[in-house]
Amino acid sequence: MTGAAKVQIELEIDLSYEVEAPGADFIFNIHPANTPCQTVSAERLITNQAVSSKVEVDALTGNRYLRLRALPGELKVSYRGTIDLQHHRADPARIQEVPVHQLPLDVLGYIYPSRYCESDKLMRIAMKQFAAVAPGYRRVESIMDWVRSQVSYVSNTSSSSTSAVETIVEQVGVCRDFAHLMIALCRAVNIPARFTTGTDYGADPASGPPDFHAYVEAFIGDRWYIFDPSNTGIPMGFVRIGTGRDAADVAFATIFGSVEPLTRPAVRAVATSTPGFTQPLHTSVALSTAGRGE
Repeated sequence: MTGAAKVQIELEIDLSYEVEAPGADFIFNIHPANTPCQTVSAERLITNQAVSSKVEVDALTGNRYLRLRALPGELKVSYRGTIDLQHHRADPARIQEVPVHQLPLDVLGYIYPSRYCESDKLMRIAMKQFAAVAPGYRRVESIMDWVRSQVSYVSNTSSSSTSAVETIVEQVGVCRDFAHLMIALCRAVNIPARFTTGTDYGADPASGPPDFHAYVEAFIGDRWYIFDPSNTGIPMGFVRIGTGRDAADVAFATIFGSVEPLTRPAVRAVATSTPGFTQPLHTSVALSTAGRGE
């Protein structure tokens, strides 16, 4: 282990919708997870409608869900938070895979195929490409590198229903598609991997305004390590919002009712210069903000 690094992120999220009568139910997943390695030190939520809301925590994933019933008319939701990240940093060469028979029970669910990560259909490709690679962090890294070599990042080339198999056929996609494909290939060689949502800290402004971001966490050694297959941001600045088997589990907004978005989500993540905290940088060491059960 090469020590810990602390980063502080100021996060802003603004959402707006037009709600038709008689109203609509919203389940938002925009509150960052609060874990031993990721602490929400301050936060506030503002809505323009005088409606009750509550935040509930999923005991298994740590995902935090904001639930509210909106009235007809315009709905604006604004989140502001200060998040302190303490990264576990480790030497990649020392991180080994965990044999299936030794995987913790809470990790097993991330080794099976899921809706958008059809690992069972990619078994032959995965074995051909990665069976001979030495098990461990480097094999996960080689899967990530292979995905990057096979898929081009092109905006608006996929839909919310695009799966890992479709991505490998079309060879284009966005961060969501890169993550699904990498997860499916990891699972195909018995490496637990999960879909993680956050923010695209460090993304090139030329690729568009800041947005939500999808990346991968793989369970190797004794914890979940961060991988960014689309290579669009700086992982040390990623704030974890939600984790799940794939995108179906962690939509930032699930809506029940007739609703139209008024604007695209406005997302802004800025690293502070608070004493004791460092600026996020690309690094060759392995990074994690989630131990077992987090």
